[in-house]
Amino acid sequence: MADRKATLQIDGQSIELPVLSPTAGKDVVDVRTLGKHGYFTFDPGFLATGSCESAITYIDGENGVLLHRGYPIGELATKADYLEVCYMLLHGEAPTEKQYHEFKNTITKHTMVHQGIHNFFNGFRRDAHPMAMLCAVTGALSSFYHDDLEIHDENQRLRSAYRLIAKIPTIAAMAYKFSIGQPFVYPRNDLGYAENFLNMMFSVPAEDYKISPAVARAMDRIFTLHADHEQNASTSTVRLAGSSGANPYACIAAGVASLWGPAHGGANEACLRMLAEIGSVENIPKYIEKAKDKDDPFRLMGFGHRVYKNTDPRATVMRESCHEVLKELDRDDPLLDVAMELERIALEDDYFIEKKLFPNVDFYSGIVLKAIGIPTNMFTVIFALSRTVGWVSHWHEMMGEENQKIGRPRQLYTGYTKREFSPIKK
Repeated sequence: MADRKATLQIDGQSIELPVLSPTAGKDVVDVRTLGKHGYFTFDPGFLATGSCESAITYIDGENGVLLHRGYPIGELATKADYLEVCYMLLHGEAPTEKQYHEFKNTITKHTMVHQGIHNFFNGFRRDAHPMAMLCAVTGALSSFYHDDLEIHDENQRLRSAYRLIAKIPTIAAMAYKFSIGQPFVYPRNDLGYAENFLNMMFSVPAEDYKISPAVARAMDRIFTLHADHEQNASTSTVRLAGSSGANPYACIAAGVASLWGPAHGGANEACLRMLAEIGSVENIPKYIEKAKDKDDPFRLMGFGHRVYKNTDPRATVMRESCHEVLKELDRDDPLLDVAMELERIALEDDYFIEKKLFPNVDFYSGIVLKAIGIPTNMFTVIFALSRTVGWVSHWHEMMGEENQKIGRPRQLYTGYTKREFSPIKK
């Protein structure tokens, strides 16, 4: 794997560094021995640093490729359901029919949360943000399973992973119900994963909630399309927390906290705020000109992507579900009209085409969530729900490695050198 060497010349000193070749993607210069020579690399944001070795997800942003365990995201989103993808991310291979039904049954039977968890919600303010509640309750799960937290036991790791995949939707729905003052809805074993979440979100004791197949399919796709995205900020946070030996519930809570940041998990929420700012279809031409003016602070959210320099492979599938949901629900909402007109312009306007500012997955998922009736403060919660399987898969993979080391980044120190301290009286 490291037949080639890179040579670093510093003040007449030659340092040889192995060049590692992945199964796909760019070659990597292994700098682990630099410290022995008295040097470290400096890479704020880790933009050119590989922090780990992983076999879970591969991204080629230049060519719009996203693979989970080698399978293209478009195929997974159209030919598999979310729980199939969960099994594959965790176990490395797509499940057989028997494995799938056993896995689905296990997840379904673990969606109920301990009654004591209900008490946690009573301690929150009624206007607490749902992400604050999700973060706190996820971390608290470890107090209910403290006798099953041996992280070096593969079976216990998988049980923890299954619990998290099963219970996070229940906790997420509880956070929503608490925020609007409605009673919690218990999970139902006769419903699929997406249907169960929708039922816990929207059903009330006085009437049955009718689950639209198109809406359930769209929700399942949202889960699938956000299941994992390689070494992003929240996944790296989970790995860093896990490297200390922290329990899985604490690690996933750390991932939730990282995802909460507006630069990470708030993209579809920012897209809805932008649509609200535009307000109506009549205002679109003015905002398009503002977006084209580099001196204007206005930015079109939900167009283009930091990683994907061409097209977002997830957006193609989400676009199909978006239009299907809008057609079925037939919502009379001016913001949805604005979104559809913006999409039309972006796909036809020379400026957008030249700059490759195509609608991304956050644009379409935000529209779908709004059409379903999910408030914007729940958008990042649903993102966290979807990403839980990616987080636990990376944590499980890392915990299975030999000689796992605690993460310990270095720094470029720019403070004072040694100086004498004077007592305060002087």
